[in-house]
Amino acid sequence: MDLNGIIIVDKPEDWTSHDVVAKLRNALKTKRIGHGGTLDPMATGVLPIFVGRATRASEFCENAEKEYVADIRLGMVTDTQDITGNVLGTRASSVSSAELEAILATFVGPQKQIPPMYSAIKKNGKKLYELARKGIEVERQARDINISTLELMGSNGSDFTLHIVCSKGTYIRTICHDIGAALGVGGTMSSLRRTKAGAFDIEMAHTLEAILASAAQGDISQYLRAVDSIFSEYPAVMLCAAQAAKVKHGAQITVSGQPDGRYRFYGAEDEFLALGNVENENVKMIKNFFGVES
Repeated sequence: MDLNGIIIVDKPEDWTSHDVVAKLRNALKTKRIGHGGTLDPMATGVLPIFVGRATRASEFCENAEKEYVADIRLGMVTDTQDITGNVLGTRASSVSSAELEAILATFVGPQKQIPPMYSAIKKNGKKLYELARKGIEVERQARDINISTLELMGSNGSDFTLHIVCSKGTYIRTICHDIGAALGVGGTMSSLRRTKAGAFDIEMAHTLEAILASAAQGDISQYLRAVDSIFSEYPAVMLCAAQAAKVKHGAQITVSGQPDGRYRFYGAEDEFLALGNVENENVKMIKNFFGVES
């Protein structure tokens, strides 16, 4: 039987997101598999893995807001903007919690962020980290990001723990680097854990070891979430047989009395059919999922 669904992995440290996908591709004996947003090798936490036809939904996770707990080490600057890189400089830091919190407030909201050289972003066909490893630095275009939450959770010596909620494409290590620069002492990310990605939080995550052990036994059903779980924030609309048939044939439908907004649409026996927007009772489908097990 083909596997279709979403597995929430608690990514282990020192694994790339690609490593996790490759390991599960082999264990589950499937070619159609991907993840919902890259984590750096040093990071741990929520890494949604999309299997089978559920990969149609991965883009919605990639584009969703993410939540992190990160440690920033003040008084240190590295070439990678985290502690895995080469140290470029150190200095004593006596920054207080109050001083840090005052700076954090200036980083909240929509803004531009220049991505780090040690990233997989391409310029002229070359990944930036490939150039960085050769000692080459090139100009990078600033990208639009949004930081909706940036809070100080605690401290331990020169390390401060931050709670961050941000948009797609935000580099947490760059935030740490930029905070350190704003304080005049330098900063680098010393740890990172993703606690939420879109609809999925750390309480839903399972260790890769446990998932692989179940895969070896031939049954990972306890870890496989339905594809519609990624859209749990949107209300459900149950369609009649005639409406469901139209949806499956790509025809336009209307839903009487349904307020404007985004919805999950279902057919008979709770079959998840599509994600769509309602406007003036007319439905515009964003993406169809019929045929994907839900």
